[in-house]
Amino acid sequence: MILHRQIVQLQLKETFAIAYGNYTFREALIVSLQSHGEKGYGECTAIDYYDINLNDFQTILNRLQSVIEKQSIVHPTEFYAFLLTLELPSFLRSALDCAYWDLFGKLEKQSFLTQNKIHFNQLPESSITISVDSVEQQLQKMAQSDWRYFKVKCNHFSESDIRKLSESNLNIALDSNGSFTAQDCFWLENYDAVNRFTYLEQPMKKGAEQYSNLHADALANWMADEDCQTSADLEKLQPHYKSINIKLVKCGGLTPALAMIAEARKLGFKIMIGCMTESTIGISAGAVLAPLCDYADLDGANLIANDLAQGSHIVNGNIQLSEKPGLGIKLG
Repeated sequence: MILHRQIVQLQLKETFAIAYGNYTFREALIVSLQSHGEKGYGECTAIDYYDINLNDFQTILNRLQSVIEKQSIVHPTEFYAFLLTLELPSFLRSALDCAYWDLFGKLEKQSFLTQNKIHFNQLPESSITISVDSVEQQLQKMAQSDWRYFKVKCNHFSESDIRKLSESNLNIALDSNGSFTAQDCFWLENYDAVNRFTYLEQPMKKGAEQYSNLHADALANWMADEDCQTSADLEKLQPHYKSINIKLVKCGGLTPALAMIAEARKLGFKIMIGCMTESTIGISAGAVLAPLCDYADLDGANLIANDLAQGSHIVNGNIQLSEKPGLGIKLG
């Protein structure tokens, strides 16, 4: 097996404004694993508020390249067990796990869905992100969009903005990226129209001292993002969150995400498959889990101007899954 990697810059179509800052591009690490004439691809992006430095990942891969390349072709769950022994950061582990699933499926000439016996009659529609702006500009963008589901970013709490958004008759979720206070959330839990929002994601900063103020039995559909990293977090979140956002880079890849979905279902959570601002490589990996989820937020590749791959696509919110082997990813 041969390991390749490169860091690329993903240019955004417009400034991505969230509570953590404003962004005009993302850097992404693209990894590929090659064997018997086939290549599998994985991706992770540099996210400053997760303290992700891709140069650090390059250093790790330089050190471990020969160890990884010596691995024989085994089932992806066995390869993931090997990855765990390397004690990699979850973002890097995810890129390698996804690349291996893509490679393994191509070698076996089977799609990820076929290999994991995932059948579906319909898929959730993906939301598209509406960046931080005045509520009037946000409403105008949504009115002009061909998408039907929206994730509206907030960087502060405004009762009047909340009311305007809830009265719009649009399919809106709120994502404050931790910019609300406990008092704000108390108001939301007692706002009689709060259930008009599809979900309210990561309302307060990460940490139990914050989310202990949330109540899963309230009208608000609180969704954990930064508070929900792996399966180990689920039981303690259960009294406070109704829903969770699973991102492959947070939990470490497709292999742990499958287990996390199964555990979350047992505990009664609603589940969203989410993404970072990623190319079609990262989106194609997340998209194969959409049949197992209630919500999808897979707009990452739609936000960038220089997508570098082909695979599964999100068209106006409709998830079009590739039927090709592996994750169906092809560069160019």
